[in-house]
Formats: sequence, structure tokens, C-alpha cells
Amino acid sequence: MVRTLALFVVFSLPAYPALSAPPASQIPFEQATRDLTSADAGTRLRAVQLLKDAAYPEAALPIAPLVTDPRDDIQLEAIAAELNIFLAQKIVTRKKIAGVVEVRTAVVADAAFSAGPLVLGSRPVPFEVLTALRTGARDDNPRVGLEALYAFGTLAGEPSGSVRRALLAAAGPDLAAMVGVADPALRFAAVRVLGRVFAWRPQDEAIEPTVGDAVIAALNDRDRAVRQAAMDALGAMRYERAVQALTDLFRYFGNGALAAASLDAIAHIAHASSVPVLTAQLMSKNTALKVMAIEGLARAGDTSKYADIQAASGGERSDAVLLAGNFASVALGGGSLDPLAEALTRSKVHDQAQQYLTELAPGRSAAYQRFLQDPDARIRASVVDARALSYDAAALPSVEALLNDKDPQVVRAAERAAARLRALAN
Repeated sequence: MVRTLALFVVFSLPAYPALSAPPASQIPFEQATRDLTSADAGTRLRAVQLLKDAAYPEAALPIAPLVTDPRDDIQLEAIAAELNIFLAQKIVTRKKIAGVVEVRTAVVADAAFSAGPLVLGSRPVPFEVLTALRTGARDDNPRVGLEALYAFGTLAGEPSGSVRRALLAAAGPDLAAMVGVADPALRFAAVRVLGRVFAWRPQDEAIEPTVGDAVIAALNDRDRAVRQAAMDALGAMRYERAVQALTDLFRYFGNGALAAASLDAIAHIAHASSVPVLTAQLMSKNTALKVMAIEGLARAGDTSKYADIQAASGGERSDAVLLAGNFASVALGGGSLDPLAEALTRSKVHDQAQQYLTELAPGRSAAYQRFLQDPDARIRASVVDARALSYDAAALPSVEALLNDKDPQVVRAAERAAARLRALAN
């Protein structure tokens, strides 16, 4: 069967060169991909725009060279197309109202990146696409560079196994070098992307010091946003060489956003040397700092601190503190997962509960099984996502069992999770 693409001819979009037919004509997919290599820039532009909206996976590799096209507008369309192909929810960028007015919705890489790792669908991202985007991030046009960098950061979280190892080895030096560029927006993006791409996974090797140390250096950046992004990244990476610098910063700031960001990073790294700092914050009047302290002590695995955590969370009314206490109860005291699963149905604490379930998942497949059979589809889908982000290969059989679930949201989550967990074996 010949795959075709619909083209709507609108006053703001010239007619496709191969067509003299009326609006809504059909263009063969093969013709559109051939036109990507046309010497005529207008032809390349219209072809990549069509393929962006169609979001066919087969178009990812043919589009990749256009990420570094001589024309900035073609580059931006190619970056958006690559992103749209792999998003779980495709973005239709052109819609017609009453057959005349065209409404455009942009595919914005920063927004996709900020939505988190679950924004991606289940399709594997070719290494060539990631390489093209990483190359595009060094473009002379700052806008193109930013879009390519955020698109890379969004898609580079997909690979696992040997592909991920190769990706980290190739991307680390490039991203580390970008932390020192003159443009603060690019520095900010580079630090954020480093934190996402190098976010700790159980199978990862130790982070190359030149990569991690580049993020430590960003703690002294003159731009406040870059400094805070560096703290977030170091926590996500669980980079132990950063503990002392983060501790010094927390003590220096004392309170405020940067103090909270530094303590949050300390709590994620959860090094044994940080236990005294975390313990001191258990009685903080600042709810956020108390939550971070409980989380950090739970991750550090020091069971002697469980009584202190119980005392700190006793009598609390804050849902966030109580949920952190539940997390610590499971991690340190063998408590029940039920309060965490129940919290998935409450929007205010859903993300916090899902993060805890993600961290606790490895080695607890049997305990999670009943949540995957819960009557509430929200719980089933969220637990599947937690299993996916835990990168625990033992979860694969239970996830695959939900590929035929009656709820479409659960099925999509299961497809995404199964793809990630299968890739761990490669």
C-alpha cells in the first residue's frame, strides 16, 4: 500500500511543487522523503513540514540530515519533526477551521523537555537522530541550538543498555563543554540536559569526572538560574563528588530557593556523610526542607534514623510530609506500600507518590503486582510508569501482562514501559 500525506493549501503555505491538484491532495510518503534531499530549499521545507505533521517513524532517519541544513527555518522544522515522531501524544501543528482559517500549534522542545521523561512514546530513537540533534545544538543560531539541545535532552532519555552507554560516552564531553559557553540560556539548557541524560540509573557506570565536575563548576555561575539548575542536575546524577560543595552552599544560603535546591540535591545523592545535615532539618519549620530531609535519610539507608523520622512526621498535617514518612517507612522499616499507591489518585501528591514508588520498585516486583491489578486505572497506569522509570528488568513480565488492559491509558503506559525494560537486555 502506498502511504500518502495530506496537504492543505493555505494562503500562508505555498502549494507543493509536485501538485496542481485542489486542496487535500495526497502526496506519496516516498515522494516527500525524496524531496528532503532536493536542492531547492522551499521544496525541502515543505517536505519536512508535511512529515512533521504526519509523524511517521520511518521518516526519522531521512529527516535527520536536515537538522544541520544551511537554512535555519528548515533546521527548526526538522528538529520539531524529530521530536513529534517520538512523542507519546503527537502534535498536529496545522488545523483548519471552517475550511479556511489555519491554526498553528508549535512543537516546542523546551516544553516537551520540561514535561519529563514520560512525554515519550514506546518507539526507540535511532542513534543517528540523537547524533544529529547533538550536532545541531552547536549551531551558530542560538535559537536553533537551543531547540536542538532540548530536543536531544528529551529524546536521549529513551535508550537503555549498550546504546545508552555509547550515548553517554559520546554526549558527555559535548554537553560538558557547553556548560561554559557565553550565552546564559545555552548554559542553563546544557546543565538541565546533563541532569536529564545522566540521571542515575541502576545499570549506569560511574559518571566521568570531567562531566560531573563541569556541573559542579556551574554552581558558581553568575546566573542564578544556572546555579539552581546545576543543583538539580547533580542531585539527579547522584554525583558524590558534589556533596561537599552542595553542603557548603546549603549552609551559606540557609533559606530560600537556592538553599532548598542544594538540600534537595544532597538528599538525592544521599551520601553517608550527609546524614548529620539531613537529620538537623527533620525539625525544620520549613515543610519542603523537612520533606527533603526525610527523603534523604530514607535513601541513605540508615535505619538508626527511622525513629527520628517518625518523631518528625508524627502529628503532621502536611500531606507531603506524611507521604515522605510513608516512603521512609517502606525504605527503612519494611512498611506498607498502600499509602503510596492510594496517593496516586490525589493530584496534589500524585507526582511525589509516583517518584517514591519508582525508587522503591527494584526488588519488590511481588509487592507491586496487586497494584497492577487495581480496579482504578489511574493506579495501574501510574504504577506501570513507576516500573518503567525504575529500569528494573524483573518488572517486564508483569508490565507485558497489561498490554491488553481494557483502559487505553494503561495500555499506552505498558507499551512504553515494556519497550524500556526490554532494551535493558541489549
